[in-house]
Amino acid sequence: MALKGLKVLEFTGLAPGPFCGMLLADFGATVTRIDKVPTNMLDVLRDGKRTLALNLKKPKAIELVRLLCSKSDVLIEPFRPGVMEKLGLGPREIMQENPKLIYARLTGFGQNGLLAARAGHDINYAAVSGLLSLFGRKSERPTAPINLAADFAGGGLLCAFGILAALLERHHSGKGQIVDHSMTEGAAYVGSWFFRSQKLPIWGKPRGENLLDTGVHFYDTYRTKDGKYMSVGAIEPQFYEELLDGLELPRDLPQYEDVEKTKVLFEEKFLTKTRDEWTQIFQHRDACVFPVLELDEAEKHPHNCDRNAFLDKRESCCTEIVPTPAPKLSRTPAQSGAAIGKTAITQMAVDIFNDFGLNVEDIVTLYDEGVILLPTKPKL
Repeated sequence: MALKGLKVLEFTGLAPGPFCGMLLADFGATVTRIDKVPTNMLDVLRDGKRTLALNLKKPKAIELVRLLCSKSDVLIEPFRPGVMEKLGLGPREIMQENPKLIYARLTGFGQNGLLAARAGHDINYAAVSGLLSLFGRKSERPTAPINLAADFAGGGLLCAFGILAALLERHHSGKGQIVDHSMTEGAAYVGSWFFRSQKLPIWGKPRGENLLDTGVHFYDTYRTKDGKYMSVGAIEPQFYEELLDGLELPRDLPQYEDVEKTKVLFEEKFLTKTRDEWTQIFQHRDACVFPVLELDEAEKHPHNCDRNAFLDKRESCCTEIVPTPAPKLSRTPAQSGAAIGKTAITQMAVDIFNDFGLNVEDIVTLYDEGVILLPTKPKL
């Protein structure tokens, strides 16, 4: 696997940090989660990682973390600015002991600035980035795209990219560095095309009236007879003609005139057949028309099956069907949750200690002192 041999410490937080760690783990890194509890069922992205639950109020827990940091390549921390410093685990202290460490700080607003210390969530970061203003239909308030834009695309994914860029640079310089990643800035960066394309004719109107924001009839979703939906993205003229043919509408129906009237016509037309019937009609037409699949349907779609796009993990404690890692590498493909499987938490702690040159006696002592939190006491 591409990142085999890379040692990562991930301080457990909400979704963005675990997603960042998951990306590295799926591609072969050994990721060790530092958690407050032995079994954190809220972290559904923990597969493929090792877990070490520590009471960070204990000085010996801090000493243990520093030891782990001294022998790691990457640290990921998701706390507000100053938290790690108060614990004695800030980059100044840690990177003196391990100058090659990549110290990744994944926060909402970054390490400095007016909002740095403020709490927030994806919807807030997307709002401040400017990106949230683009999402929503005509005459309606902005609608957040769940927590995809800032938490995952602009957050965990770009943070992982920053870590890999820093690792590549370390290969040349031999030095580590701090990755200061703000999800607000990440959301804006993911939206670079939107910022840079504002002078193109596809924009210029209020939200919900433009080409790509449901303002036209040929780029939208439509409800079908069975209460499901079809997606339509027939922007180019040749695709628009195929769309009209599939809907059995006249080919001379204007693409950019009477948009509101034509949208009503499309809505009425799509309601005459089920989603599967429309899927069959457009199956061999290049009209950019495809079914809107539910999460539990996506893994069954023939194309996704051909590509092995989803993995059946019914034995997992978290979920049943998960996406397989992307992109696919030809020689060193990633493997979702491959490294750990269902290894018991206590055994994970033993493996971690062995990996960092400690022994079971050390675990038992720290367990008795309340430094390490485990479901069961390790056996000597």
